[in-house]
Amino acid sequence: MTAVEIRGGIELPARRENVELETSDGLTLVGELSLPELAPPVATLVALHPLPTAGGFMDSHIIRKAAARLPALADIAVLRFNFRGVTSPRGTSGGEFGHGLDEQHDLAAAMDLVQSRGLPHPWIVGWSFGTEVALKWGLEHPIEGAILLSPPLHRTTPAELAAWAGSGKRLVAVIPELDDYLRPAQAAERFAAVPETEFVAVEGGKHLWVGEEQTYRVLTEIVARLNPGVLPLPRTWEG
Repeated sequence: MTAVEIRGGIELPARRENVELETSDGLTLVGELSLPELAPPVATLVALHPLPTAGGFMDSHIIRKAAARLPALADIAVLRFNFRGVTSPRGTSGGEFGHGLDEQHDLAAAMDLVQSRGLPHPWIVGWSFGTEVALKWGLEHPIEGAILLSPPLHRTTPAELAAWAGSGKRLVAVIPELDDYLRPAQAAERFAAVPETEFVAVEGGKHLWVGEEQTYRVLTEIVARLNPGVLPLPRTWEG
């Protein structure tokens, strides 16, 4: 077999299924569930994408690459979907942008699917706007924790953030050194409200995590929480 470098848009083997999520306020959201090809998943990643009004969708590159790689590399199930009103090649989710408020129903619909499928050890992984939805509404669900990639903390109130303190759910804040909205020094002050936060400042990191090295770092931080025994992630794939 030939070894293939894992980078860019490579898609590793997985069982992939188009899914529809039904929200409690009557919308249908489109998404995809990616499962390990040969083994049951050891953990589950529920991915919440960046800001819809700035082009965020279920194919935003970190989320797409997590779904393309982590089922094969780390035995992780990945559920990704378009928030309400968002279009991607998978299709268009019903409804309109809810400014992080109505999206509580979208997250709840995703967690309903996780529960109905019996998917283990769910984590929410939010990126940018997705972190706002995670922080506002994640505590309502039976999750292991939340991983926040480039959290802007624009829509999350101080009280909503502080509610994670002592919740028993892990909170991981992955902060790019060169973020456009919230850099490590500011983030450290804001997340002090949750003393148990696992704070990760990424040297040279940027809000959009562009480039293979930044992608690899973000995926490594995710796997370090969901299935650390498989680290380091391989850089090549035999097949």
